[in-house]
Amino acid sequence: MEIRFNHTTLGQRVLFGAGAAATNIAAALHDLGSSRPLLVGGGHAAEVVDQICEQFAVVGRIREVVQHVPAERARDAVALAQEVDADSVVAIGGGSATGLAKIIARDTGLPVVAVPTTFSGSEATDIWGMTEDERKTTGTDPRVLPRVVVYDATLTQGLPTDLAVHSGLNALAHAVDSLWAPHADPINRAMAGEGMRALVPGLRGLRAGTEGLEAHERVLYGTYLSGVALASAGAGMHHKICHVLGGTFNLPHAPTHAVVLPYVAAYNSEADPDSEARIAEAFGTPHAASGLWDLAREVGAPGSLGEIGLTEDDVDLAAELATAAIPDSNPRPVSQESVAALLRAALRGDAVR
Repeated sequence: MEIRFNHTTLGQRVLFGAGAAATNIAAALHDLGSSRPLLVGGGHAAEVVDQICEQFAVVGRIREVVQHVPAERARDAVALAQEVDADSVVAIGGGSATGLAKIIARDTGLPVVAVPTTFSGSEATDIWGMTEDERKTTGTDPRVLPRVVVYDATLTQGLPTDLAVHSGLNALAHAVDSLWAPHADPINRAMAGEGMRALVPGLRGLRAGTEGLEAHERVLYGTYLSGVALASAGAGMHHKICHVLGGTFNLPHAPTHAVVLPYVAAYNSEADPDSEARIAEAFGTPHAASGLWDLAREVGAPGSLGEIGLTEDDVDLAAELATAAIPDSNPRPVSQESVAALLRAALRGDAVR
């Protein structure tokens, strides 16, 4: 069989080490030639922030970040970066902090050093997102890809268990969705497969609380691989649905991904047997969708979209918006009716087998 594909590898430095966040941030800033960083987030990493402030002339601080990156806050952040003459942005936090830093980078060209404190995976992608007038807009831009990512598993150890596993399921969604995304190819499929193999046992370890730092390191490693796969392949059906649910209905980001993922996998599985087999292998189960469903139950994810704020009255609009955004490359054709049926199943929490 002939192998033919067009793959782009994004350039990014990754510094990975438990307890080394402050040292690695300093090294990243020195190597970037930065002396006037703007800090975004950092509320859960006060010690790291203090050390950075001691070593650098931090010119501003955005402490409060909001999920889905509201446009008004994004514009204020860009204006602040320009006003204080920042020469870099250090984002310490989850996907909301990284997302805000990305908009600053998009509009100013400043380099970003991302320091994840959750498993959002946004740090590994050149995808930006912003919400205005109840619509979430996303795009890709090489300027928003963080130049350096600093991973330190001690920064995720303080996460409440529910938040940690929901965030990790979001990372798992990056791997799964990349398999049927517009630019899927053998390289990002390989990364997605390895990412899933790290994330599945890592998530179980986080819920059990028996593996300590090792589970956090495993999930961070899987998060990065899965994010890289998504950045290369693009966003598929799953992410387009979740972006609508978050941007228009303000559903919480990570729990939404955790609920929707098994239903999208069930929808696509028969039309994409290769991806079905890859996902099932990572779970050690006969079917991808049932493996995802069982893991979500095992680690305590929400059981339905109804639990996290969606109502029956929302379904038709959500289906209309999502259907318009889902790429034509999805392995199974979609219609507004089929997406509405998927959303209603997820709204009720129907079992996936």
